[in-house]
Amino acid sequence: MGQLIVLVAMFALLWLLLIRPAAKRKLAQQQLLSSVEVGDEILTAGGLYGHVRSIGEDDALEVEIAPGTSVRMARRAVAAVIPPDDEPLELDAGEVDDEPDAVPTDENRR
Repeated sequence: MGQLIVLVAMFALLWLLLIRPAAKRKLAQQQLLSSVEVGDEILTAGGLYGHVRSIGEDDALEVEIAPGTSVRMARRAVAAVIPPDDEPLELDAGEVDDEPDAVPTDENRR
């Protein structure tokens, strides 16, 4: 009887720590892929940003990665849909830190 309880407890722990989170991630990825629409800005699994220009019937997307440059890719290669209010950060020339980091001396190394 004691072995059965341990076995059931081990299975429950395995389910809570491994199987359930993996199923949630899979469901979230499927919802993300089904929500991709024309005009969305996406991030691909390869790290490219682009705008979806068309969606084919065979789950292929036409993505513009640069002005005048479009690529055809599988829908499953979409890693994220970028919200419209997320703009990439651009540093102004005045924001660069010109001061070098302190150089450690022999006294600071001890």
